[in-house]
Amino acid sequence: MSLAIYKPDQGYWTRTMSAAAFGVIGLAGGAWLYQETTGLHLYARGGMAAAFMIIVAALIFWVFGTSRRAVEFFIATEGELKKVNWSTRREIMGSTWVVVIVAVAIAATLFIVDIFFKELFSAIGILTGGSLIVEFLKNLFN
Repeated sequence: MSLAIYKPDQGYWTRTMSAAAFGVIGLAGGAWLYQETTGLHLYARGGMAAAFMIIVAALIFWVFGTSRRAVEFFIATEGELKKVNWSTRREIMGSTWVVVIVAVAIAATLFIVDIFFKELFSAIGILTGGSLIVEFLKNLFN
C-alpha cells in the first residue's frame, strides 16, 4: 500500500470537499468525546479525543486519497456533475414563484372549503357554536 495520492489531478474538488465535510464531522466527534469523558483526567480526555481525530484523519486520507475504488468513484462523480445542465437564476426564480402561488392558492381554497363545511355542519346541528360568517358580520357592523 502506497501513501501517494492516487490520481491527484482528477476529481480534485469532489474529493477535497467530501474530505473537508468528513473532517468537520471528525472534529465534532472529537469534541463530543472530550466533553463526554468528564470523569477522566484532563490528559486522558485530550489523548482520547486526539487519538479519535487522528484515526478519523487517517481514514479520510485512505478513503479520499489512496483507496482506488473510492477515488475512481469520486472522479466519476465529478465527471457526471460536469454534465449536469444547471438551471439559470431566472428559471429558478420563475419556478419558485409558481410554487409559492400554487401553495397560497391551495391554502386559500382549503380555507374556504373548511369554512363552508363548518357553516354547513353548524347549520344542520352537528357542530355547536355560532356561525363564523354571522359573527364576522355582527362585529363588522357594530
